[in-house]
Amino acid sequence: MTDLVQPSPRLLRRLRLDGWTLATAAIAAVIAIPVLVVLSYIFVPTGDIWRHLASTVLPRYLATTFWMMVGVGLGTLIVGAGTAWLVTLHRFPGRDLFQWALLLPMAVPSYVIAYTYGGMMDYAGPVQSGLRALFGWRHGDYWFPEIRSLGGGIAVMTFVLYPYVYLLARAAFTEQSVCVLEASRTLGAGPWRRFFRVGLPLARPALVAGVALALMETLNDLGAVQHLAVDTFTAGIFRTWFGMGQPAAAAQLAAVLLIFVLALLLAERWSRGDARYHQTSIRYRALPSLKLKGIKSALTVIACTLPIVLGFVVPLGVLIWWAIRSQALGFDARFLKLTFHSVTLGAIAAVLAVALSLVLAYGARLRPTPMVRTLARLSSTGYAVPGAVIAVGVMLPFAAIDRTIDAWAKATFGVSTGLILSGTIVAVTYAYLVRFLAISFNAAEASLAKVGRSMDDAGRVLGRRPHEILASVHLPLLRPSLLAAALLVFVDVIKELPATLILRPFNFDTLAIYAYDLARNEQLAETAAPALAILAAGLGPVILLARQVGRSRPGHAL
Repeated sequence: MTDLVQPSPRLLRRLRLDGWTLATAAIAAVIAIPVLVVLSYIFVPTGDIWRHLASTVLPRYLATTFWMMVGVGLGTLIVGAGTAWLVTLHRFPGRDLFQWALLLPMAVPSYVIAYTYGGMMDYAGPVQSGLRALFGWRHGDYWFPEIRSLGGGIAVMTFVLYPYVYLLARAAFTEQSVCVLEASRTLGAGPWRRFFRVGLPLARPALVAGVALALMETLNDLGAVQHLAVDTFTAGIFRTWFGMGQPAAAAQLAAVLLIFVLALLLAERWSRGDARYHQTSIRYRALPSLKLKGIKSALTVIACTLPIVLGFVVPLGVLIWWAIRSQALGFDARFLKLTFHSVTLGAIAAVLAVALSLVLAYGARLRPTPMVRTLARLSSTGYAVPGAVIAVGVMLPFAAIDRTIDAWAKATFGVSTGLILSGTIVAVTYAYLVRFLAISFNAAEASLAKVGRSMDDAGRVLGRRPHEILASVHLPLLRPSLLAAALLVFVDVIKELPATLILRPFNFDTLAIYAYDLARNEQLAETAAPALAILAAGLGPVILLARQVGRSRPGHAL
């Protein structure tokens, strides 16, 4: 009888399941539930509702969302990449100021900038009212761009989202080899040709990543598109659920939007094909900077000033003006209560996100098998999913679980448990974790990668178990990165509107919900207090990011 083939020790180690692997698998499964629920509703019959949506509003949702993404993608690419190239490889007055000031619009939520421009550019707003008073015009005597339109939505979203492209593009330009740029110059390439033939191709992965982030935020937006009367998928999901009372149809719209997101990611991957963009030189010196003079210098200053003015200075100025005019900065009991709610949700989500991401990152470090790495990566893909889609995927199973528990409690004990999941902060906190876990996971993974594995080996030699090594060795080293990740998650939760609007408990409003309700009722001046508070909170991560600008340059002296 022939002996059975014994599996190799290496294969056995790969198949062995320990606590860290099981924890990684459990977290990945829990985080994936909302997306799987939404996709499963594609096959749920909804009667005539879906046919009605498909024959009436669905084509408009598709067309509007598509053109919104095209417009915002092109706008953020032009503004973000252009300004990044100017401040990286040129010298002109105010360059050092522009390097970090161009990030300021990132602190302004999209719905806040939509409220300010909507109130300022409307027919009854100060701009058109001033023009009529100045020239004696009446209604119909003049043409003025309509802010509540698709074009207005694209412009507003571009103002506030271009920093995603600028940040990554500037990092990519900063890391480029001076030898490549000098070689292109010796071949007779001028500044524009070097930009399009050398700089952009080398920075392509960063540019694509920045545009993808901007488009994900565009798909996630609800407050801005609703206020500007732009019918995107996210607005349609909210209208179908709460306006028509059809959660199944809303889930199917969410599934279509999710397919939209997946198609976007696959199209980007397909567009790259086998192309590779890398540098052929390993020599790094200080990047050459072209000193601009005269009209070129003036135009460059204007090009860098306009995005800051339109994306940060104007919204901030309008909010301050509204606050002074309406005396809306009183910190009354309601405002303090809303602030407490926002801070509570942000703190809980930040702590849980950092804890879960640490488990995922450390589990992938201990067991770097393809399965564990894949599970860890899947757990951090929620940021690509719009908040409205996640909210639908959370609400449907949680409501079903609540009904089941309530029916069992009534039959067994004669009491009603109520909505213990979907009616509490459990649901909205879970949605935050699904959406923002990627932020803290990327920070934890990047920080762990900087710690040599010899540290783990030394701990094992001393008889320490993995969790003891994590607590005594890694955590002290990771503390700054984890605190920064917690801050980013905290601020994103405070700014988040779609998921909070759908999943918040009854009578548990936040600053974002308060500003949204006021703007929906056209009480724009009263939005000043919550909007300024949200904007002030967003400045923290922007300052943190600004301090890191320019530090990724190889050979850069810190």
